[in-house]
Amino acid sequence: MTANQRILVVEDEPTIAKAMADRLTAEGFTIEIAADGPSAVERARTGRPDLIVLDLMLPGFDGLEVCRRVQAERPVPVLMLTARDDETDLLVGLGVGADDYITKPFSMRELAARIRAVLRRVERSEPAAPDTLRAGPLEIDPKARRVRRDGREVHLTPTEFELLGCLARNQGTVLTRAVLLEQVWDWADASGTRAVDSHVKALRRKLGADLIRTVHGVGYCLEIPA
Repeated sequence: MTANQRILVVEDEPTIAKAMADRLTAEGFTIEIAADGPSAVERARTGRPDLIVLDLMLPGFDGLEVCRRVQAERPVPVLMLTARDDETDLLVGLGVGADDYITKPFSMRELAARIRAVLRRVERSEPAAPDTLRAGPLEIDPKARRVRRDGREVHLTPTEFELLGCLARNQGTVLTRAVLLEQVWDWADASGTRAVDSHVKALRRKLGADLIRTVHGVGYCLEIPA
């Protein structure tokens, strides 16, 4: 999967940037580094990376603005790095187009695993999927990877799209966080429940709060209001 795949690492700490670049190069990726917001946007435009590892705190302008500008030009998977385990920051990051996040400090092994998981979700194909999956006001096109609510197109990240598709295919059924982690994130353990919760909140912000019901202590269910 790593052959010829390009990753843009956006990190202003040279030591951290080099450590990430060295590990990801050893994993078989082609790496480019940017150290501030403006150069990150420019290198995303010219280099057309397959994924961006993006620090939240950057000189020039921050990672949120980088993500907004990059996604406006060309959708690309983004793994956001943050030293602040603050839910508001994470939700804003997801809302502007980040697919996943990892909180500093992290191991290089975890970083590589998370990158591979995001890339797997992007490359995942659904050959048996119907042309359009309809769930109340939602129209989900698996082939074009487009979502509309009440005829209005809604931009979702690859992870958000996979999560919504999983919920829609099981409409009316409560899916536990562990099931969602396995089916959407390819995680075999339940250590990433925060990721599920954050992405559900991002979906609600984009699609409306009336479609996904929380079953406290269990998981989530896509329900179409009467």
